[in-house]
Amino acid sequence: MDLRKLKKLIDLVEESGIAELEITEGEEKVRISRNNTANAPATATVMQVAAPAATPAAAASPAPEPVAPAAEGHVLKSPMVGTYYRAPTPGAKAFVEVGQTVTEGETVCIIEAMKLLNEIEADRSGVIKAILVENGQPVEYGHPLMVIG
Repeated sequence: MDLRKLKKLIDLVEESGIAELEITEGEEKVRISRNNTANAPATATVMQVAAPAATPAAAASPAPEPVAPAAEGHVLKSPMVGTYYRAPTPGAKAFVEVGQTVTEGETVCIIEAMKLLNEIEADRSGVIKAILVENGQPVEYGHPLMVIG
């Protein structure tokens, strides 16, 4: 797991005041827990979980980074780590589609974090030029979600 991602997760645990956070990503599992003392920093434990034998090609390829959007405009970024959802419930109409006009403050997606559904609002008015995340995809803090032109 990327050290920058671990640092962000540790910072989130320290800022939020939660006692423990556990994340499984592919074959890796991370548990970040806070000691019981009031000012103790959060610590992270990274565990390899039943890793299959890697092929040489798979071992050489780094983890995919968010790609810079091709469309011109303002990039709306994820304000948190969680799972991205385009619609309020499975099978429901998506909040926004490419080409749709949105106003500042309008809900454009949901990010589920720690069993809480967080409505993400457009931070400016404009037209949705591109949606950069697939429904159900995990996102990190600062991950590009969509382009508003």
